[in-house]
Amino acid sequence: MGDKSSATVAAPVTAGTSKGTAEGTTDRTAGLALGALGVLAFSMSLPATRTAVQELDSWFVAFGRAVGAGLLAWGYLRATGAPRPSRAQWRRLAVVALGVVVGFPLFTSLALTAQTAAHGAVVVALLPAITAVFAVLRAGERPPRAFWLAASAGLVAVVGFLAAGGTVRGSLELADLYLLVAVVLCGLGYAEGGALARELGGARTICWALIVALPVTVPVTALAAVVHPPHASATAWAGFGYVTVISMFLGFFAWYTGLARGGVAQVGQVQLAQPVLTLLWSALLLGEPVGPAAIVAALAVLVCVVLTQRTRAAVTVRPAAASAI
Repeated sequence: MGDKSSATVAAPVTAGTSKGTAEGTTDRTAGLALGALGVLAFSMSLPATRTAVQELDSWFVAFGRAVGAGLLAWGYLRATGAPRPSRAQWRRLAVVALGVVVGFPLFTSLALTAQTAAHGAVVVALLPAITAVFAVLRAGERPPRAFWLAASAGLVAVVGFLAAGGTVRGSLELADLYLLVAVVLCGLGYAEGGALARELGGARTICWALIVALPVTVPVTALAAVVHPPHASATAWAGFGYVTVISMFLGFFAWYTGLARGGVAQVGQVQLAQPVLTLLWSALLLGEPVGPAAIVAALAVLVCVVLTQRTRAAVTVRPAAASAI
């Protein structure tokens, strides 16, 4: 981890125009494949978190997984001799850390102490649309009105599901608010990390974000362990291990690299499969009931997210860093 910045300096180009047709197609195909691998890894996050927080303190699960992944990140950066990010990249890494290292793990852990993973999957189905919104805001695009209508319809579908299930009685329950905050922060972290991965590469983006968060995650984990000493079954520890090694570390290697190589607009659509997969894992692994209302709501949200993706304006991007992983 030397002092030289690892940023790749390149003029902005329109996606798909910086390379030959064959090479561009290969990049898009590889990006979609890596994005699908990342989504498969993330689809187990809510069931694994739900399993862990049944026996472990939610704050310990949220921050302890980041500490464990941070140690793995430190080892990876040392082993690969990764150069240090520039000052501007450090600031952007702080945004990534806020979204995917601290925000999403914390608020989903708090929510899943009271809600099922299947319920959480429907709310988290909004994530692709939220990610697209942050990508639009960062890129300074002016999407058509249909984009905002579709994004709003997705939110209405989620709230409708909560109301149909008896969750909404005049106001959202605290667990639902936690899930919505988690989705917003994660969308921010995805959009910022996907853009930054074009300069740092996917693996280094998540690794440096984990390092940035250590001054916060280490003391909170230590305090949580003192207040509520972690004693749990092998099943709960397996869930904790999954969210540490896969959800917080290796899954992002594939996800951020896929976004950098295939483009956020195209690869972002792979997230559409995540809520459906999470509902499947929740039923198979946790025995949670997945009623018709949940399935209908998930499909309705997916339709809305497809519309937001299709109505987005063209995105201006920088080519991915030469060392994508």
